[in-house]
Amino acid sequence: MTSSTMHHQHLKTERLSMPSNIARFNMIEQQIRTWEVLDPAVLALLDVVPRENFVAEAQRGLAFADIELPIGHEQSMLSPKLEARILQSLNVKKTDKVLLIGTGSGYLTALFAKQAQYVVSVDIFPDLSEIAGKRLKQQGIDNVTLVVADAATGYSAAAPYDVIVFTGSLHVYPVEAEKMLNVGGRMFAVVGELPIMQATLTQRAAEGAAHHETLFETCLPPLINAPQPSKFEF
Repeated sequence: MTSSTMHHQHLKTERLSMPSNIARFNMIEQQIRTWEVLDPAVLALLDVVPRENFVAEAQRGLAFADIELPIGHEQSMLSPKLEARILQSLNVKKTDKVLLIGTGSGYLTALFAKQAQYVVSVDIFPDLSEIAGKRLKQQGIDNVTLVVADAATGYSAAAPYDVIVFTGSLHVYPVEAEKMLNVGGRMFAVVGELPIMQATLTQRAAEGAAHHETLFETCLPPLINAPQPSKFEF
């Protein structure tokens, strides 16, 4: 065995022996793979983007747990398995422009930034957006524009997009946001009311046409200011 091979194996062993990397490995193997996320590119991405750097210091011990972590303003960081499932369903390419509605911790923004050409990430809370910006900068991620705005129906100012992601649930399907997709574009949204909501994937086939697919059932807190269903009065 050469000295360079021994050095490489030593580094690998050292890396896996670190508590955060053991927890990350277990997260991927026990939570994410078992939830039908098997795309090698997604699994590799989750391995290299440090989730623990996108949570508060006091929460680091829970960074890889199968829970939604509170981040303030009654908002939560999505569970790791849901983040992974979203990534896998959208099949993001290096030429894609992504709109992420609900910046939150900044972690999902970071994951998409690693996959896409550019990400527009919108949050209604200025302090969450600011903290996310600092975390993204620390990771050397610069292909992101952070916006403070209400994007409950989409964000038309930077449209069109190849990918749109809602990180909070919606009471009704986001028709207006669908119009902001390029042909070939994809949109992920969780739609419905408790106790059952549907994770949906929209693929825009041509002008005025789209394919809608239900991926799985889940429950997410509602997006702030999400449009309500129309109420008919007789």
